[in-house]
Amino acid sequence: MTTPSKWRDLRRFTDARVALGRVGNALPTAAHLDFQEAHARARDAVWSSLDVAQLEAALAPLGRPIERVTSQAKERRRFLLRPDLGRKLPEDCLLPKTPGCIALVVADGLCASGVQQQAPALLAALVPALGKAGFTAGPIIIAEQARVALGDDVAEALEAAAVVVMIGERPGLSATDSMGLYLTWAARRGSNDAMRNCISNIRPGGLTTDAAAAKALWLLVEARKLGATGVALKDEMPSHYRLT
Repeated sequence: MTTPSKWRDLRRFTDARVALGRVGNALPTAAHLDFQEAHARARDAVWSSLDVAQLEAALAPLGRPIERVTSQAKERRRFLLRPDLGRKLPEDCLLPKTPGCIALVVADGLCASGVQQQAPALLAALVPALGKAGFTAGPIIIAEQARVALGDDVAEALEAAAVVVMIGERPGLSATDSMGLYLTWAARRGSNDAMRNCISNIRPGGLTTDAAAAKALWLLVEARKLGATGVALKDEMPSHYRLT
């Protein structure tokens, strides 16, 4: 059956699976096979791992110390089965105290390939802007088998003013390269999701790294005034706001 032209036109504006057509009561074979391939790619992305050496090389020009940590989950299968362990640093983990800094965490999350691709460009824009805004950028923490809340442990260990967690987002059927960014002011172990601001869908087909860095900086500046992030801090960034 031929897909009506108005439905086909919608496909120019979205990666979603719309206007696929049909053969009898089923999808066309090509659409069905494409779905199966996308599903397989998404499953593979969940099991992807960071290339830490490559990531360190990409982050080195920023001139920030780089530390590497692994959560209590330690390996991928345990990370997927025990989300709670992915939220905690090992008890014997030592990080250099940097009081009042903005902690920067690059975490694999549920799609290491996403953060591997997007984090270096975002940090290249954000780190210089932090200094211009009167913040001190802390060391960059590369975290494996990590969930968002691992950043709370990192912030507490560093004695940071706030933490920025860049993490691979759960892959979907149209994107396996997406990164999310979570900001928590005065983060400590036990901080909850209501205390965070999230910037999501950071990827070439979504929000650009420059735009995400600008939003992150604006939120940090406002959080410093307010002394809080999360439900207390609304994203009212002016449309003309840019990194300086």
